[in-house]
Amino acid sequence: MSRGSPIAEETQLPPLLLSPIDADRRLRGPYTAGSAIASALVPEAGPELVARYDIELRTVAPDLGELVPARRQSIAARLPRAERILVHAPRRTLRIANGLAEFVRAHLHATGPRTLVVRNLHEADPTDRELLRVLRRRLGPDLLVVVTGEQAPSGELEEDLRPEEHDKRADELEAQGTIGARLGAIPYHRERGTDPRRAVEALRFAVEWCLDSGCHHAVAELGLRALPLVDPETEPDLWWRFLHSTATALGSLRREDEAEALFDRARRESVSPVTHAAAAYSTGMLKVRHHDPAGRDLDAALAWVNQAIAISTLLPDPGERAFKLGFDLNGRALIEVRRGRPAKALELVQQAVDLADSGLRPDEHPIHRLVLLANRAQLAIMLGRPEDALEDLNRVIAADPGYPDYYIDRGNLLYRLGRLEEAAADYETAMEAGPPFPEPYYNRAEIRFSTGDHAGALADLDHALELDPEFVDALANRAGLLAALGEYGRARADAEAGLSLEEGNPYLLCALGQVEMAEGRHAEARAAFDRALERAPSLTAAWAARGALAFETGDPAGAVDDFTRALEPGTDPALLFNRALALRAAGRPREAEADLARALELDPADEDARRELASLRGERPAQ
Repeated sequence: MSRGSPIAEETQLPPLLLSPIDADRRLRGPYTAGSAIASALVPEAGPELVARYDIELRTVAPDLGELVPARRQSIAARLPRAERILVHAPRRTLRIANGLAEFVRAHLHATGPRTLVVRNLHEADPTDRELLRVLRRRLGPDLLVVVTGEQAPSGELEEDLRPEEHDKRADELEAQGTIGARLGAIPYHRERGTDPRRAVEALRFAVEWCLDSGCHHAVAELGLRALPLVDPETEPDLWWRFLHSTATALGSLRREDEAEALFDRARRESVSPVTHAAAAYSTGMLKVRHHDPAGRDLDAALAWVNQAIAISTLLPDPGERAFKLGFDLNGRALIEVRRGRPAKALELVQQAVDLADSGLRPDEHPIHRLVLLANRAQLAIMLGRPEDALEDLNRVIAADPGYPDYYIDRGNLLYRLGRLEEAAADYETAMEAGPPFPEPYYNRAEIRFSTGDHAGALADLDHALELDPEFVDALANRAGLLAALGEYGRARADAEAGLSLEEGNPYLLCALGQVEMAEGRHAEARAAFDRALERAPSLTAAWAARGALAFETGDPAGAVDDFTRALEPGTDPALLFNRALALRAAGRPREAEADLARALELDPADEDARRELASLRGERPAQ
């Protein structure tokens, strides 16, 4: 169907963006729909626009080749597969979807509104479902009308994939010669027939491509299909590669029990020391990183990682031993941090650094070395050695300037050191170095707020939440800022949206309490502040807000107590002023006078404190 098709005209919709897309993942795997969109628009787009979104376009449509030159790359792109040790976080696909949505939006601003027709969305990979949600949310029907047909209304976008319905459709597609154009023409019927070798090779290519791209659902689905086709005795390396990739993806998808079952299978099937060490390490990481806090077990994690260390120590090859043992020591360092022992963790990371320096060639495993330096920097920060941390982070960024996350780490450190302009510069570099993600905007909002640029802070938080509406910390900060600006309706909406995602979040409860107090619902405000303090007893903002509520409702003694708790982390002139008013109302003028005098020492320009102090002393305020 061409772009001028009657499908759009007859229903009074804008012209088609491209011919209707079949989103069935068995056609082209992850981003079946995304690749069709990119392939249609890239030839028409200007080179500057294509270059701006090179990572996103090359991810969803790698077969575009030279039409999308690589502009932004981490050094990992140039390394052998065995040295690409970083696995994309689950939210990577959201970053890709946001970038592609911005690319489409820029194109439509130049060409006018369009209609996108997508079929078989119920068979699409989660990457395409996520992409269509983002397109709907960020472009809106005024710019792009997304039509998905009767089988896939928007309410079903989260429906689980159904593997039992997969093979029949896959066989039909393969018979037509259309299946798996990107992922190596995966031959489904040959998995169950006389030519499984072709299936294995196709699945190997597909699993590696999907893992490199952060498409964890596809890795899990394809890897579980691949494992029965490989004999662990005759092809142990390939079998382990499939198992490890699949378990890694399952862990990323919060399916830790299934991942652990695969590692148990590896222990049953394999006698390879390397496999047993890697399975032990990976099991330990599942125990320490489990998405459900109730599922975490630091003692079990320590036992598993210690087993990995014991095995890796005995590996005969010096280079392999240096790498794998260093990897395991770094894993144990994470456990020690969670156990509250950062000094011990630093010792372990330093051992891993020393192993890399002594046991690896200078050009070998650069990503492993950078991860160790970045982790050493975080531990140095915990131990009060920021200058050491900054030196390590400078080295990391100099070695891999195309990796955005390191700029976030250094920006956060610079912010703590009071070097706000440099911190903002790092956040802005992170914004440009990779696909869009909310953290740099969220962090820059902190800087803007601290310097009094409330409008700029609000704009940054708005953009962070446009990129990820479920970013709870950004909802909490924006709710608090909106409450301070008197926009109580919007503040309440953010607080309630955040609490629906993370019930009991103390920052959201504090913001909700501020809204309730401002709107005169004092009992509800007190309940919100109490709940916040139950969950975060050291939350200064909640103590201060509850103190203000107590003062406002005629309880100056309670206000004094709450303001005193709010002042425990450090002296603050505004809190001293508020406590002075409460002390005066409670009949404690000498203490009130001391608070006002101290507030004026800290902020000599505070005329309100000056007037109150003069009044207490029975003096006429200065003219």
